[in-house]
Amino acid sequence: MSTTTATDAAVLPPVPPEVLRARAYLSRVAEPPAPALGALVEEIGPVDAAQLVREGTAHGPHALPPAVTAETAARRGTDRAAADLALLAARGGRLIVPEDPEWPEAALAGLGVAAGPDGTVGLEGAPVRDGPAVPLALWACGPGRLDDAPRRWVGMVGARAAGEYGLWVARDWSAELADRGVTVVSGAALGVDGAAHRGALAVGGRTVAVLACGIDRSYPPTHATLLDHIARTGLVLTEYPPGATPARHRFLVRNRLIAALSAGTLVVEAAARSGAMRTALVAEALGRAVMVVPGPVTSALSLGCHELARRPAVSVAGRAAHVLEEVGPVGDALAPPPTTPHRPTDGLDAGALRVREALPLRAARTPERLAHDSGVDPAEVVGHLWVLAARGLVVEENGRWRRRPG
Repeated sequence: MSTTTATDAAVLPPVPPEVLRARAYLSRVAEPPAPALGALVEEIGPVDAAQLVREGTAHGPHALPPAVTAETAARRGTDRAAADLALLAARGGRLIVPEDPEWPEAALAGLGVAAGPDGTVGLEGAPVRDGPAVPLALWACGPGRLDDAPRRWVGMVGARAAGEYGLWVARDWSAELADRGVTVVSGAALGVDGAAHRGALAVGGRTVAVLACGIDRSYPPTHATLLDHIARTGLVLTEYPPGATPARHRFLVRNRLIAALSAGTLVVEAAARSGAMRTALVAEALGRAVMVVPGPVTSALSLGCHELARRPAVSVAGRAAHVLEEVGPVGDALAPPPTTPHRPTDGLDAGALRVREALPLRAARTPERLAHDSGVDPAEVVGHLWVLAARGLVVEENGRWRRRPG
C-alpha cells in the first residue's frame, strides 16, 4: 500500500505517458467497473493489457480471458486515448491512475471485496464478491487531491426531490462541516447533493463532486455553474471517459466511489428504495461510518433513513457535531451535550424541592404547615426554606413563607 504524501508527489517521476494512454483507452473500452479487466490489468499491467484488448485474440497463448472479452468486445476498436487526454489537459484536468502517488489506494482498496460487478451490495447488506470493482482510472478537474481521502472526507447524499427540511440540513450541516476542515463529497445531482456542495462552497470549504458521466459534461445542466465553481476550488471526479452520457446504472456504479472516498456517509433524506440507500449500504460493507438524519414518520422521504437507522452499524445524527464525532479519531471531536435552559431550582436537593412545591402560588404558609404538606421532617423544613431564600425563590413575612413573585 502506498504511503506517499502530496508533498512527496512533487519529487517523484511522472506517470509514463504510455501508462496514461493505456489506462485512458481501457477506461473507455469497458463499462465501469469491469472487474475482469481490472484483474487482468493488475496481473500484467495496463500497457500489456491494453495491447491484448486491442488485438482481441480469442485463442492461443496470448488469448484474452473470456470474461475480459465479454467486457470489451463492443468497444475495443474505439481508441480515443490521445484525444481524451488532450481534452482533459485543455480543461486543466488530469488522469489519476494507480501508478500515480495521488491515487487513493487506501480508500479504494476495499471495493474489490465489498462491491459486486454493478458496484452495489445486496439490499440486506451482504457483500457480493464477484471480482474487483476498483476503477481503472479517474478523470479529474480541480486543485483538490485524492490522496487526502478518506480522512476527514464525508459523503452527503439524499433525495433529488428533497423537501425544504432536507435541503436546509444539507446546506447548513455541509457549511458547518466544511468550516471545520471536512471535505464534503457528493454526486452533484439535484436536491440534497447540490445543497451539500453549495453549503461547503458558501464558507470557502472543500467539496468533491463525483459524476456519473464524462468530465466534459455538466449533469444536470442546471448545475453547470456549480460544477465550474467546484472545479476551480475543489475537485470534480469521474471514472467515465469524456463524452460519456449519464445513465441510471452509471449513477448506481458512481455511488460506490462516494462511499469509498469518504470516512463516513450521511444520508439526509432517502426513499425506501433509492441511490442514497445503496450508497449507505456500500459504505457499511466497506466498514465506514453510516449516519442518517431522522425526519417525520409521515414523510416518504425519510422512510429510507428510518429503515437504515434500524441497522446495528448505523447511527442517527441530530446535528453536524454528531457527524464529526463519527468520522473523527476515537475519543476526538466528541459532540458536546446540547445546551439546556437553566432553572432556578437546578441543584436543589429533594427535600428543598418538596418544600418549595408545597408552597401555594399566592398564599403564605408556616413551617409546620409546610412540613405537613410536603412530608419533610419538621426539623429540616426551616433549613430548606433558608436555602430557598438564598436562591431568591421564597421570602419570609412575619413567620410565614411565600414564593417570591416573578
